[in-house]
Amino acid sequence: MSPFGVLIRPLEGIIFSPQKSPKKGGFFWPDSAGTDPKVVGLVYITAFAPDKGESVNSLIKDPPPDAPVSPILPPKVGYLFLDKTKFAASFAGDVAADKAAFMADSQVPWGVQALAGEISEPAWKSKPSWYLLVTEDKMIPPPAQRFMSARAGSTVVEVAGSHAIYVSRPDAVAALIKQAAQGIVAATAAS
Repeated sequence: MSPFGVLIRPLEGIIFSPQKSPKKGGFFWPDSAGTDPKVVGLVYITAFAPDKGESVNSLIKDPPPDAPVSPILPPKVGYLFLDKTKFAASFAGDVAADKAAFMADSQVPWGVQALAGEISEPAWKSKPSWYLLVTEDKMIPPPAQRFMSARAGSTVVEVAGSHAIYVSRPDAVAALIKQAAQGIVAATAAS
């Protein structure tokens, strides 16, 4: 059983699998959590939504010439960090400077394997999904977000903000989660 499965096993009610990029210590769960039978839907917060056989590496390897490039530093003992001097501009452009500096200084390392893990069965192929597309994201460019969310058939909400939208606009994140929950309740009542 996946770590996420262990966490949700005792829970009752509507369970969504959060989908966030592997940065800042986040986890990438589409295989192990999204396909769990207790999960009724996926909520992507400016995140990668890979298809079968894809990884974050494969999705970021050939960016368009005008796309921003994440300031990922070379690995240190198998872990990655973002360049602190470029952190605010690339990750938290709409966050107060002191908070963005704190976020840069307190980064949780993320494993190199988070980028290389290929998806065996994307959960979005069998579960409804919602996607918060962040229009000023410099980590996952909006065109890439549009492509992945459209391919997944996600209900999309666009909002201005940085990759750290959950810090700068928690109201937008909460509103999308609420919309997803209401959508599941309505679909369940109709069936």
